[in-house]
Amino acid sequence: MAKPDQFRFDKKLWLRFIKVAQPYFFPVASRQTRVFLGLIPILLLAVLALSFFLIVGLTFLGQAIFSEFLSKAAPELTDRINNSLNSPTFYIALGTVFVSGLAFFSQRHKLKERWLQWSLLGLLLFLLFASTGIKITISYALRFITTALNQRNAEDFWQSVIILAIIFLIATPIFVIYKYTQKKLGVLWREWLSKDCLHLYFHQQAYYQSNCSYAQSKLDNPDQRIAQDIESFTTVTLNLILQLLDSFITLFSFVAILYGISKTLAFGLLFYSISGTIIAILIGNRMIGINYNQFSLEANFRYSLIRVRENAESIAFYQGEQRESKQVVEGLFAAIKNFNLLIIWEAFIDLFQKSYEYLILLFPYLIIAPLYFKGEVEFGEFTQADFAFATLLYALSFVVNRVQWITGYAASINRLGEFYEVFENPETWQNTTDSSIEISQIDYENSSQINLQNLTVKTPDFMRILVKNLSVSIPTNQNLLVVGSSGSGKSSLLRAIAELWTSGTGMIGRPQLEEMLFLPQRPYMIVGTLREQLLYPHFTQNVDDDWLQYILETVQLPHLSRRFKGGFDAEESWENILSLGEQQRIAFARVLISQPRYAVLDEATSALDIDNEQALYQTLSHQGTTYISVGHRTTLRQYHQQLLQLFEGGEWELQTINH
Repeated sequence: MAKPDQFRFDKKLWLRFIKVAQPYFFPVASRQTRVFLGLIPILLLAVLALSFFLIVGLTFLGQAIFSEFLSKAAPELTDRINNSLNSPTFYIALGTVFVSGLAFFSQRHKLKERWLQWSLLGLLLFLLFASTGIKITISYALRFITTALNQRNAEDFWQSVIILAIIFLIATPIFVIYKYTQKKLGVLWREWLSKDCLHLYFHQQAYYQSNCSYAQSKLDNPDQRIAQDIESFTTVTLNLILQLLDSFITLFSFVAILYGISKTLAFGLLFYSISGTIIAILIGNRMIGINYNQFSLEANFRYSLIRVRENAESIAFYQGEQRESKQVVEGLFAAIKNFNLLIIWEAFIDLFQKSYEYLILLFPYLIIAPLYFKGEVEFGEFTQADFAFATLLYALSFVVNRVQWITGYAASINRLGEFYEVFENPETWQNTTDSSIEISQIDYENSSQINLQNLTVKTPDFMRILVKNLSVSIPTNQNLLVVGSSGSGKSSLLRAIAELWTSGTGMIGRPQLEEMLFLPQRPYMIVGTLREQLLYPHFTQNVDDDWLQYILETVQLPHLSRRFKGGFDAEESWENILSLGEQQRIAFARVLISQPRYAVLDEATSALDIDNEQALYQTLSHQGTTYISVGHRTTLRQYHQQLLQLFEGGEWELQTINH
């Protein structure tokens, strides 16, 4: 478990964020991060420039419809807009749009399959600017309404109400589209990132190698990181960036309004919010590690319950309820203990947040009231100042109000960053930490038959030799039986042939893995139909029901397709419904359907009676599949031509079986 202060707001967290976030928007390569980070402000400036032109257009439209009202309420607005069209501002905005277009055009090849996400991001930024503009307009409309009420000016009051109603009609769809676009981009991002992580997880059997008991870089609960942390990361990243940007836009927009009413109010608010943010970050550093541990402990607790469900029958036979219950409760207590620490820190944060929130409530009234009593500000400005102050305080308190949220998000970044660090560096899985041990890998060659030459198999951490200098050829129809005591390296030899364990020396020649099929002692029963169960691991084979029924009859399961409603399309919990013997016969059925050149059987008939075992082995021989078997039964000798006996310490003996 991580120490609470192991994860912090630092450079490592930033690099992990870039590692996870960048690939969806821009390719990851040398020096490409700077280009990616440069395109974001370019897009922001382009949207800002386009928003400027929209504001100009809307101002002229408003002047045409409410000319008399605007001339009284905002007499300088039209003049400012007209002047901006003849000022450098207009040409700067025009140039910004042009240069931004060139910047994105220059990266068109790298953005070839990424235009949708950039378009949605640009739309989000535009809608964000629009929502901020709407809030500013509302502040002025409220100012006009309260001023008209104070002056008992009915005409200005009703015109202000009409304008405010129009603003609400425009604002409602904008806010809805903004939220929808944000969620849509989040879903698309999650889909892409999940596929990317799943590719790493399944590529070159990483799901197995990284979970091997000898792996140096083991990762807890990769399933939770893919299923939960990615969803949290994509959703919170968009929320965080957009809300942070909204805070900056609000700051620059409303601070001018507040500064125009009272400089003391503006600077006092800035000092107060900056101080609160610094304190919040210091508290948040401690909570990142606690949140990280909570994610891991909750996942471990859930996994312990899943193990009970998946092994329910074995536990029931052993009457192991007390032991399993104790282990599950220990996992629960560990999660609760860490959660208690978490809620203590959250209580401190809540105390700080409430104090921060309440201490500032009277501040605008204390500053503006004397000015109003002196007649230096109108009553409408008083209302606008209060609205602007509240809006600005909310924006500047972004970090303070979201400490728990941000620290949980930082924990997700670390968990996903670790996922990429582990699964993008498979060389770390089987490396030893002992520098004095020689590291070497088995060589593999494509061959029409299995041929082992001077093969030495070691554990993935290179600490033990399991098989030493083994040389054996397995030509077609020269089947090999591997025997030996428990721990002598029988299954390890099969792992080496399958290229699951590559630690060692020597050479293994074999056909492509697609031409081989490995049958473990306990077959893997997939979630799917009976048809998919039989065709596994190949779902694309065009096999009719008559042939599948013939295969079932061959493996002594003739009634299986009629036993369930739906026949071959029935979908059941096969692992729980079928006995181990039936599962082993299903595994043999897969061999008969796939017709591989070689089959590797690791005690694949241990749950079968002698007659069924004989029938299945004879069927394999008639089909022409050459096989390697691991087993203890003496009856297996009659189906093989060679016997390889393994001993402790890596020694071995090869014999010919005479029939």
